[in-house]
Amino acid sequence: MRWGLVFWEREGRSFASVTGPETRTRSAPVPEGAIFTGVDFAVGTSLRNVSTPALVDGGIELPGTERRTFRLDGARWETPGPDDVETLVGALVRAGTVVRDPLVAEVLRGHLPAVSGRTVERRFRAATGLTRGAVRQIERARTAAELLAAGDAAADVVAKLDYFDEPHLARALRSYVGRTVRQLRDGAGGAIGLDLGQRSTS
Repeated sequence: MRWGLVFWEREGRSFASVTGPETRTRSAPVPEGAIFTGVDFAVGTSLRNVSTPALVDGGIELPGTERRTFRLDGARWETPGPDDVETLVGALVRAGTVVRDPLVAEVLRGHLPAVSGRTVERRFRAATGLTRGAVRQIERARTAAELLAAGDAAADVVAKLDYFDEPHLARALRSYVGRTVRQLRDGAGGAIGLDLGQRSTS
């Protein structure tokens, strides 16, 4: 549901890409011997010169990537390590490369802005690539997965997150997380991307 930046090295070569918001579960290949660093940006942030809707369920590889630098928005930036991600995010925000729509942030906090619903939906789609309804469904499924993985009973998760019943919860988990309730409770099925890398709230 969030877009991000991913950097990796393999066999002496360096790569960087922009990953788009995802509306469905999918497997991500991890080449043997590759070393990854990534940042997951908050919902409502976007790249100034890249259409977020065009990134949905996809992404773009950034050209001109070198071992220590990558190119984005017409400038060259230092490739971060795990401890340098927030420094990079701050620099991208200060340069205006990463922007945030304050109206979307307001809606995500539960506030109702003084504009029409159509305007809100248009701004939401432009900033996130998704509808407000899709964002709510995906966030709810992610929260459910986290609760189940922590040991909560399915019936308790249904009540906490206001699912209609357990079959509705199960369908949401299959669609947005790619796991069953049992797999989440047992820690089975391999790693899942509930919270990959570091997340920026900028």
